[in-house]
Amino acid sequence: MTFSEILDRVGSMGPFQYLHVTLLALPVLGIANHNLLQIFTATTPAHHCRPPPNASIGPWVLPLDPNGKPEKCLRFMHLPNASLPNDTQAATEPCLNGWIYNSTRDTIVTEWDLVCSSKKLKEMAQSVFMAGILIGGPVFGELSDRFGRKPILTWSYLMLAASGSGAAFSPSLPVYMIFRFLCGCSISGISLSTVILNVEWVPTSMRAISSTSIGYCYTIGQFILSGLAYVIPQWRWLQLTVSVPFFVFSLLSWWVPESIRWLVLSGKFSKALKTLKRVATFNGKKEEGEKLTTEELKFNLQKDITSAKVKYGLSDLLRVSILRRVTFCLSLAWFSTGFAYYSLAMGVEEFGVNIYILQVIFGGVDIPAKFITILSISYLGRRITQGFLLLLAGGAVLALIFVSSEMPLVRTALAVFGKGCLSGSFSCLFLYTSELYPTVLRQTGMGVSNVWARVGSMIAPLVKITGEVQPSLPNVIFGTTALLGGSAAFFLLETLNRPLPETIEDMQDWHQQVKKTKQEPEAEKASQTIPLKTGGSDPS
Repeated sequence: MTFSEILDRVGSMGPFQYLHVTLLALPVLGIANHNLLQIFTATTPAHHCRPPPNASIGPWVLPLDPNGKPEKCLRFMHLPNASLPNDTQAATEPCLNGWIYNSTRDTIVTEWDLVCSSKKLKEMAQSVFMAGILIGGPVFGELSDRFGRKPILTWSYLMLAASGSGAAFSPSLPVYMIFRFLCGCSISGISLSTVILNVEWVPTSMRAISSTSIGYCYTIGQFILSGLAYVIPQWRWLQLTVSVPFFVFSLLSWWVPESIRWLVLSGKFSKALKTLKRVATFNGKKEEGEKLTTEELKFNLQKDITSAKVKYGLSDLLRVSILRRVTFCLSLAWFSTGFAYYSLAMGVEEFGVNIYILQVIFGGVDIPAKFITILSISYLGRRITQGFLLLLAGGAVLALIFVSSEMPLVRTALAVFGKGCLSGSFSCLFLYTSELYPTVLRQTGMGVSNVWARVGSMIAPLVKITGEVQPSLPNVIFGTTALLGGSAAFFLLETLNRPLPETIEDMQDWHQQVKKTKQEPEAEKASQTIPLKTGGSDPS
């Protein structure tokens, strides 16, 4: 009897599963707030140099840039005479007395003057946050395999609540970056544990639906963020508002049960049995739950218990050929998705549209995108869906190169389409990755995959700087990388309607079955081919 059959006995999709998925999904509403928070807390408003203290003795005239617009980072050394035209040639100097911002919104940019020579610090703050997610992936992945999914999930909620609240009270930019780094680390722990606990407690036939439902909570979170940012113009209050709810989520997480697979593989049979009986009672199958015994659990999952005695790690992802291929292809797919996604999601200011409206549109496109994704992965399969989503996203990003900045609506439409494809790609990847890796390496594999997504999202803001050399260069890099990720997805195994692999041996057997299935039609075709005579006479 496999774990899936045991789960069927206690109720594979009953009231427990619905409540379980709901408790995992609610905090995802807040994850979107933190991931995209700097769209609003780091907005750069129109600005110009603050006049020197003696500017009140006459009119303040700003020098003009080559496009005929007022300079943002320079001022005249001496206040020109009022009768002189604006294009008067005179010596200029940096903004020695700070800047005046044409905005009622309070952001980290206006508070710490992250403009002109300091404007790269704004991008660095976002990269530091992504670096936290990058480091948190393997760290929390390893801790989760050692101490369990549930403790890491609860700790991650608390860590995000505390560090997010700390960022709201930061006295300086370096302190703010440290707290944002910790926020990133905790988000990794939440994401990994949420995916694993969802997949391991939901039957195979419902995994795509439950995963996509959780993904929709991220979409709704983007709507919530736009609304909160609109009514809370002070960045500190906005930061605090999106962080405090995670104290509540940490309390609710105590109801979420530990992974039965992890408990069994860790030798905690009595706790696993107690959890299964609790689930059976909640699903109205108390009698079935009472029939389960520790001995039965040990006997039916003996294969998994034996394999757990062998310690697995990162080296095993490269040691076994099929895992090596899966890891390489998934890494490229995750990297390209994170790389291209955050190039669009964090570039809301660049399209010349109201950022609140555009953020709502960016969030809204996820609804049809994820709905189409769930239909595709449920009927066409994971591999085809993943490959085409990245290919379409890459094409949309590359198409931006050929659209003039004077056509903001067309550029916005392409960006929205590309962002929708990349949102679908994320939804598919979370499910696909958890299905491809065996239980003994699932959390480690998810951690490695998460690392590559965050490497991409961390590098994305830095790649945008190459636009100073050639405006189209960033989109060339983003689009090409997405095309490469989509191509790599076609080399993965298909997991549609397959049970989760438990051991490395399961993966190898699965790979051999796929190879045998492919070879049989070729052998049959070869046997039906009549060889042509090349010479000689008829023996008759």
